[in-house]
Amino acid sequence: MSDVTAAAPQQDLSEVQDWVTLLKPRVISLVVLTGVVGLLVAPGRLHPILAIAAILCIALGAGASGAINMWYDRDIDAVMRRTQRRPIPAGRIEPGAALAYGVGLAVASVLIMGLATNWVAAGVLALSIAFYVFVYTAWLKRRTSQNIVIGGAAGAFPPVIGWAAVTGDVTLVPMLLFAIIFFWTPPHFWALSLFAHADYAKVGVPMLPVTHGARETRKQVLIYTLVLLPLTLLPSLLGFTGWLYAAAAVLLGVEFLRHAIAVYRDRQDETGRSLTEDRPARKAFRYSLLYLALLFIALAVDKAVLG
Repeated sequence: MSDVTAAAPQQDLSEVQDWVTLLKPRVISLVVLTGVVGLLVAPGRLHPILAIAAILCIALGAGASGAINMWYDRDIDAVMRRTQRRPIPAGRIEPGAALAYGVGLAVASVLIMGLATNWVAAGVLALSIAFYVFVYTAWLKRRTSQNIVIGGAAGAFPPVIGWAAVTGDVTLVPMLLFAIIFFWTPPHFWALSLFAHADYAKVGVPMLPVTHGARETRKQVLIYTLVLLPLTLLPSLLGFTGWLYAAAAVLLGVEFLRHAIAVYRDRQDETGRSLTEDRPARKAFRYSLLYLALLFIALAVDKAVLG
């Protein structure tokens, strides 16, 4: 009897963990960070309770998008090695329940954002969810190798949402932050796709390494990185940030460029496949996550210290 009693809480905890997994919590963490920074650097103030509500809505909106994405992609997730253990393909959560969960959270996040802050922020949040679900997941992902380039816009909205929650408008600065994330996304995701290309090829998802080869993907990683780095300096050049952010952008950017060059120069066979198990790509992918987080933290610190 005691064994059964002890097993029940563990089963309940495991089920809760599955519902949390549907929200893609690792993705949410970076989304929330960039949204918080957008909120912090915006001119004006938001009551702390309303600010917390806005951040929660950004997290819920991103999580809802992830849940709907998992519902839509359950067929290919069941085949791809790195996604087979997700709750839906593993049979731990019913697809219909996952869809209802995602849609419910999406609607709630937009309504609460509108009531707690303003409807401009709510509208941008709704746009980000719709873009991820309909434009990236349902339209682009399985149809074009440019899926992550165009669809990556969905992940670039959080700082715009945070800014709009405070100001009620969208101006040049939040759009610059949007552009930084937009151009960061391809080298970040293509680094991942270099060492996960076999999974994508297996299910027919036309990621760049599958359609254009590993060598072209490496070149594109380097090209987008070269475009991204000067873009990160625009907030300082336009007078929005000071030397702290500019110094961080340069230092972080140089390291990002070093990783991109290593990916480009990775030892390859005649087909362009890595002879080093894509170790440079794996390192570049991990660093890209740290890069964006530290870049936005530097932006917030600069505004807090230098005003």
